[in-house]
Amino acid sequence: MIHFPAALRPCRYAIYISLLPLLLSCRAGQEHSRTLHTIAFGSCVMQGEPQPIWDAVNAAQPDLFVFLGDNIYADATNPVAWQPKYAMLGAEPGFVQLRAQSLLAATWDDHDYGVNDAGAEFAGKDAARAAFFSFWGEPPLSSRRLRADGVYSASIYGAPGQRVQLILLDTRWNRSPLARVGDAEIEARRPLGMGPYTATIDEATTLLGATQWQWLEAQLRRPAELRLIATSIPFLRAGSGWESWTNFPAEQQRMINLIAETEAAGVLFISGDTHHAQFSLRSEAVPYPLWEVNSSGLTENAGTIAPDSSRVGGADQWYNDDNYGLIQVDWSAPDPTLRLEIRDVNNGVVFSQTLHLSDLQNAQ
Repeated sequence: MIHFPAALRPCRYAIYISLLPLLLSCRAGQEHSRTLHTIAFGSCVMQGEPQPIWDAVNAAQPDLFVFLGDNIYADATNPVAWQPKYAMLGAEPGFVQLRAQSLLAATWDDHDYGVNDAGAEFAGKDAARAAFFSFWGEPPLSSRRLRADGVYSASIYGAPGQRVQLILLDTRWNRSPLARVGDAEIEARRPLGMGPYTATIDEATTLLGATQWQWLEAQLRRPAELRLIATSIPFLRAGSGWESWTNFPAEQQRMINLIAETEAAGVLFISGDTHHAQFSLRSEAVPYPLWEVNSSGLTENAGTIAPDSSRVGGADQWYNDDNYGLIQVDWSAPDPTLRLEIRDVNNGVVFSQTLHLSDLQNAQ
């Protein structure tokens, strides 16, 4: 029960009504009755640039849109820097429409976390976390706010038989330092569009941190038909020299092992960060084929695209103009189908792939 001073009693009902969505959100927690048929996602939004991509996204009328990070470019250590940049995104007409018509979910990447390629060492992460929660409307009593580290969270949408689990990872808060190649190799890589990073040989380094790993295991043991693991940096991308899980091979293998150990069927990775879009696939030494849809950016585009041995369709199967990702689920099929797409600013389909839910299950 909320008690109001006598002077405030005339407006108590208005206050209660304004708080009701927040209170219901706290109580509802991580379960949503809404069945998801159309799930859109994207990353890398420069808040001060034109954002025509929202017209395409809104025309698709997604049930849910997942923001995969770099949702703004704060690039600052001063706590006052985040709020006006979030305000610019919040005032963008296309974003306003999306927020009104679709469910939204978000994690962050380096530029809305703080500074380029930052990890656990970033001193301003508490202020960044507060700004993130404020903008995305995180309830004050949610488990996400009350835990000690990061912005990771999970939700399940739909009834048994049509459940979609969305797992939002935090690849920043606990991440160990990145390993770099030498200056000479950096220069040799530059014409190929490759970055300065390489796989660490120190198995004590971490990407998620012990607490998030423990939490993730519990999430993967929850029943669901389709599981979208949202990671701000690519999970399967290999050979590029930029940020990805392959810079932490022990952590990448730990994820694969965990999927196998928990018998978590239906895993599909979605990711951002790269300023281009592609599909990735790993078929060997995995419990079942692991697919990834990488969508980036909503406004930001790369020049030369680095090699990547995980890329589906060959070396030139990438797209580096404004884009977003779309997953359309047909639950009515005996074996539900998943149509994976990358769409451009005109809602044209750049890449597509159709899977069956049974493709994302252990063959045994």
